[in-house]
Amino acid sequence: MPARPPTLLQSLVPVLLLVALLALNVAVFGDSGLEGPNQIALLLSAALALLIGIHNGHRFSDLLEHIVRSINTAMGAILILLLIGALAGTWLISGIVPAMIDHGLLLLSPKVFLFAACVVCCVVSLATGSSWSTAATVGIALMGIGRALGMHEGMVAGAVISGAYFGDKLSPLSDTTNLAPAVAGTDLFTHIRYMLNTTVPSIAVALLAFLVLGLWLAPAADAGGVDELRSAIRARFSIGWWLYLAPAAVVFMIWRRMPALPALFIGMLLGAAFALVFQRPLLAELAGGDGWRHYYQVLLGTMGSGARIATGNATVDELLAAKGMAGMLKTIWLILCAMVFGGALEGAGLLQRMAEAILSRVHGDGSLIAATAGSCVVVNATASDQYLSIVVPGRMFAPVYAEGGLHPKVLSRTLEDSGTVTSVLVPWNTCGAYMAGVLGVATMAYLPFAFFNLLSPLMTMLQGALGWRIARLSR
Repeated sequence: MPARPPTLLQSLVPVLLLVALLALNVAVFGDSGLEGPNQIALLLSAALALLIGIHNGHRFSDLLEHIVRSINTAMGAILILLLIGALAGTWLISGIVPAMIDHGLLLLSPKVFLFAACVVCCVVSLATGSSWSTAATVGIALMGIGRALGMHEGMVAGAVISGAYFGDKLSPLSDTTNLAPAVAGTDLFTHIRYMLNTTVPSIAVALLAFLVLGLWLAPAADAGGVDELRSAIRARFSIGWWLYLAPAAVVFMIWRRMPALPALFIGMLLGAAFALVFQRPLLAELAGGDGWRHYYQVLLGTMGSGARIATGNATVDELLAAKGMAGMLKTIWLILCAMVFGGALEGAGLLQRMAEAILSRVHGDGSLIAATAGSCVVVNATASDQYLSIVVPGRMFAPVYAEGGLHPKVLSRTLEDSGTVTSVLVPWNTCGAYMAGVLGVATMAYLPFAFFNLLSPLMTMLQGALGWRIARLSR
C-alpha cells in the first residue's frame, strides 16, 4: 500500500518539538548546549518524524535510506572540517597565524577593524569563491587580531562572515552561485548581474554598520599593550614575509578552481614544511628533543589534537592555541545529528508538506518572492543543509515563477539572497556549525552582527514588495 501523505499538523510537530527542546536547552545549559544537549534534541525530533512516517505507512528501511543519503551529503563538509583542524595546527606552529596576528596588530586600528575585516573577507571570498575557505584562513587570523585588540568576538565573527558570504554569493567560482541559476533555469552571469541589485545595498549597509560600531564601541588603542603582545609573539616565532607564501598558495589554488579538499590538504602540508624550515627551535622545545623522530611526533600531534604555545602572556597564550582535528569532533557530531533530522523529515514527506502549505498562500509577485525566501529559511532550519535550501524551493517554485511571467533570474536571486546567506545563522545547519567551530564563536553570539546575512533576505523581499526591478519574461 502506498504511504499516506502527512497532514500539515504532523509535519509541524517535529519542528515544534525541536524548537521547544532547543529553547529549553538554552535555559538549562546556556552556552554548553553544543556539548551534547542540542544533538540529543535533534535526534529526539528525528525519532518523532520517523514515528509519524511509519504511522503514515512508510517502511523504516526506506526512511533509514533517506537518512543515510542525507548524511552522505554532509561528508564533504566533515572532511573539510577535519582538514581545517589539522591546517590550523600546522599554521600555528609554522608561524603563519602568529605572523598575521603580529602584522595585523601593527596595521589595524580598533576603530576601523570591523570595517577592514569585512572588506578583507569580501576580497578573499570573491577571489576564492568560498566562504568556508575564507573563514578558515584569513578569518581565523582576523579573530586572533580582534581578540588581541579587545574587540567583541561576536562582532568580529559577524564582520568575517558578512564579508565571506558577500564574496561567496557573487563569485563565479562559488558552488552555490552556480547551483542557484542551474536550478532556476538561467545562466551564471545573468544571475550574478541581477544579484547586484540586492547584494550591493546589503553590503553597503553592513559596512556602514561595522564602521559605526567600530567608531562607537571599539576600545581605545593601547600602544603599550599592542607592543607587549607583539613582543611576546616574536619571542617565540621567527616572523617574516615568507610565511605568507603558504596562505597565498592556498588562495591561488582555490582561485584556479582546485577543489577545497586538496587545496586545504596541500596548505596543511605547507604549514608542516614551513614549521620545519622556519620554526625548528620551537619544534625541538615542544617535542622535548631534536631529530626527525621528535619533529614527526610534534607535527602529527599538532594536526591531530592541536597545540598550545606558552609565552608568559595570558592574552597571547589564548591566541596561540589550535584544536587540531580532535577540536572539530563536536561540530561534526552536531552536523551528523542535524542531517539525521533533515533526512527523517524528507523521507517521511514532512518537509514537502510544509512547502506545499507555504505555496498555497502565494498571491502576487511580492508574496511569491517572500514565500520563496521564507521557504529557503525553513529548509535551512529543518533540513540543515545549504544546498537543499536552494534545490528544494527552487524545484518547487520554478513552475510558479514561469506561470507568473517572472524571469528565472528573479528566482535564482531569491534563492541566493535567502538560502545561501541564512544557512550560517542556524546553529545546527552545516554552515552554522562549521563557522562556530572554525571561528570559535557560538552561532547565537555572532548572529546579531552578521549584518549582511540578515539584510539579504529582507532586501530581496523589500524589492519584491515594492516591485522594483522585478524582471519579467518578454512575451
